[in-house]
Amino acid sequence: MELDKALNTLLVKLFRDIMDIEQEALITGEFTDITINDMHVIEAIGTGEPSPSSAVAKKLSVTMGTLTKSIDRLTRTSYVLRERSEEDKRLVLLSLTQKGKRAFDHHQEFHRQMIKAAMAQFDEEESRILLESLGGLADYFARQKNADRKGAGANP
Repeated sequence: MELDKALNTLLVKLFRDIMDIEQEALITGEFTDITINDMHVIEAIGTGEPSPSSAVAKKLSVTMGTLTKSIDRLTRTSYVLRERSEEDKRLVLLSLTQKGKRAFDHHQEFHRQMIKAAMAQFDEEESRILLESLGGLADYFARQKNADRKGAGANP
């Protein structure tokens, strides 16, 4: 039971620390006019072909209403371009402006540097074990998330 408490404390602390560090590192300079949630919307839109808003909402696991509020703000602040599909006028396509692409690159670089710094303390075998362990945790949490969405409830 002591191990369970220690692991829970560690996971909660890691999550909070990463979120705090990300907020402090990303919402600076040119990007002080958006939130960290907006930065994650930018990441979900990506730099490729325009994405349907429904696909972005699904990727972020948010409702269309929640996404629309973020897109309204990101459009006003010139990060995102919103346009109707020529082929299907019902589809709203989202793409990043040049400013949005700079924010996307800023976010990607933060994550590259964070992983590089974090992994510098591990040798190859420790890195492999960490990756396998975190993969197992990610699989567990994904199963819980899917079970909760299907109404099955969590299985502690």
